[in-house]
Amino acid sequence: MCGRYAASRKPEDLALEFEAVPAEGQPPLAADYNVAPTKDVYVVRHAKERDAEGLPTGGGHRELRAVRWGLVPSWAKDVSVGNRMLNARVESLTEKPAFRKAAASRRCLVPADGWYEWAKRLDSPTKQPYFITPEDGSVLAMAGLWEVWGRGEDRLYTCTVVTAPATGALTEIHDRMPLVLPPDRWADWLDPAREDVAELTAPTPPELVAALELRPVSTAVNNVRTNGEQLTARAESVAEPADQPALF
Repeated sequence: MCGRYAASRKPEDLALEFEAVPAEGQPPLAADYNVAPTKDVYVVRHAKERDAEGLPTGGGHRELRAVRWGLVPSWAKDVSVGNRMLNARVESLTEKPAFRKAAASRRCLVPADGWYEWAKRLDSPTKQPYFITPEDGSVLAMAGLWEVWGRGEDRLYTCTVVTAPATGALTEIHDRMPLVLPPDRWADWLDPAREDVAELTAPTPPELVAALELRPVSTAVNNVRTNGEQLTARAESVAEPADQPALF
């Protein structure tokens, strides 16, 4: 699963990287090295263009928008539903009512520096956190879904991160991982006209997984109130993970 990640890039840098237009009227989000559910996060989505009267023109563009992490379906009676919708399993995207419509036409990318996972240790009951990040320092694009809850000024934009079975060396840490998409799959994932969800959710390419660093970090990240770049620094002394990954 993906329950915590880091996102430190400035909105202007993300807009350039993803060829997106920042949403109007949103103050920039601060760098966050311990992003947790219900926090505001950046997503890149396809936004429909409208005329002066608010009617769709038929055009669209990529938009960088701050939304709340934890998807709230449009039919939900209360926003607290989103507290349980931080992840959407790729195996059931087209089946679960909470994700089915969003998977069909409201897909997004969730930019990240990397994500955290926790593994059992051989020498301690305490789980060892790992920061999983590209070795070359490039940005990650996690597959996501977005929704809108409410109307008018009370409208709330939310998102969820799509997860898939872990592959490669990642299986040593956890049995799930975010569905990370390479740049050549971004356009298809964001295209609301694409309805072949099974094809769009093909596994993360092996070469992308192989280029990820599994970096052991301090248990300071366990506290959601702790923040700062030091959370992503390599821990000095770490034991090997146990054979069986931990569910966190």
